[in-house]
Amino acid sequence: MSTILSSLKLVNAKRVNSIDPVVFRRNKLNEKLKVQIAMAQAMNKGEKFTVKRMRNVRDDVTGLTAVVEVSKRLKAWWFTNNDTKKVAVQIFYGNKVIDLAKGKNAVEVANCDELIAVLSKLQEAVLDGSLDAQIEQAADSVKARFAK
Repeated sequence: MSTILSSLKLVNAKRVNSIDPVVFRRNKLNEKLKVQIAMAQAMNKGEKFTVKRMRNVRDDVTGLTAVVEVSKRLKAWWFTNNDTKKVAVQIFYGNKVIDLAKGKNAVEVANCDELIAVLSKLQEAVLDGSLDAQIEQAADSVKARFAK
C-alpha cells in the first residue's frame, strides 16, 4: 500500500439513496401548497401568477430538439360555493381530494386574506405530520390506478 493511501482513513461505506416515503409525500404536498399560497397572494394583489418549467420541443422540419421554458397549467385548490357564496379550500394529492376530517374535505373561508392564512395553516399541518394518514390513503388510491 502506498504511503498516500495509508495516510487516509479508509472505511467501508454504503450510500443510502432512498428517502422515507412518508417524508417524500409530505415534501411533495408541501411544495404544491407553496405554489397555492403564492397563487393566492398574487390573486390578492391583482397580479398574474405563473410557474415555469423546462420542456423539450422537437422541430418538425429539422428534427432537432430544443429546451424551451413553458408555463405550467395551474389549478386553484379553492372555489366559490354557490349556496353560501363563501370560498371553500380543498387539498389535492395527485387528483384526489384529501379528507381533512371524517366526511369533511374542505375549509370554508370568507376572503382572500383568510384564504392565505388557511393555506399556511394547512402547510404547517402537512409538515408536522398531522395529515400523514390522509396523504398515505390518497397516495394509495393514486397508485392503484397504475397497478393494472
